[in-house]
Amino acid sequence: MAQKGRVVESTGRWYEVSYDEDGGMETINCRLPGRFRLKDHDLTNPIAVGDYVEFEINDDGSGSIEKIEDRQNYLLRQSTHHEQDAQILAANIDRAYVVQSIRKPKIKQGFLDRFLITCEAYQIQASIIINKMDLASENDLDYANFIKDLYESIGYPVLMTSIKEEESLQQLKESVKDQTSVFVGPSGVGKTSLLNHIDPAIDRKVGDISTYNEKGKHTTTFAKLLPLQQGGFLMDTPGIREFGLVNIEAWELSLFFPEMLEPRKQCKFNNCTHSHEPGCGVMQAFEDGKIDPDRYDSYLRILESLQEDKN
Repeated sequence: MAQKGRVVESTGRWYEVSYDEDGGMETINCRLPGRFRLKDHDLTNPIAVGDYVEFEINDDGSGSIEKIEDRQNYLLRQSTHHEQDAQILAANIDRAYVVQSIRKPKIKQGFLDRFLITCEAYQIQASIIINKMDLASENDLDYANFIKDLYESIGYPVLMTSIKEEESLQQLKESVKDQTSVFVGPSGVGKTSLLNHIDPAIDRKVGDISTYNEKGKHTTTFAKLLPLQQGGFLMDTPGIREFGLVNIEAWELSLFFPEMLEPRKQCKFNNCTHSHEPGCGVMQAFEDGKIDPDRYDSYLRILESLQEDKN
């Protein structure tokens, strides 16, 4: 008889599935039949952490996944090792948090924008965390406030946090309560440290920062969906150096920049790329100071990369 559960960890070969057994939660290691891999040959992982599945228990105590339930949503990025393939980072999530640090390593605005584009494209609520604020200089504080003002003005909540300042974590603790959330960001920005402070019972391993290049060392090898004592689930993910876009065409890119949605309606041409065309509503909004220069520059750089990929 098939049982239902949720994938809480994937190692590539095995999937740890959590399920209800007589009123208590149990976990079982499951394998995935080859037919699923053939069906989703363009994905490096046909099953993702957060997926709901049906499985059969084998005689040896392991499980065999028989069905993957339809996903509410999923967070997708280009695979780093197979450029033609995509990787599902998380499935069935209420909110995705892109975590950056004010120092060691510094904020990468291009990473932020690509992450937010993906959340817009796949209908995922997104927030930004600027962590390690205890390391901030006066100039850093100015930049952090600039980022906060900019992204909150276009609809993305921004939290400034430090594990050394408990008060800064309270809003984050409240926002993840009774939700399924995921933390995504480069190595070393403090994703796991934040998670450990949200719920000390989790006690995940934390890594060091390289003194040579101020980049984090990988400590989270596989994504893990962790239950919170206060209610809800939080997913810790391995550090990501770049966030590659998947299944997004150049012509639709501006649809995923909230500040461009209204101005683009004024464009003279339906296929306007908002980069050089006459009568462009987006370019006019930029010239009128209604679109931030950094965001418009980011749009142009991403547009160029999408156009190059197509050629």
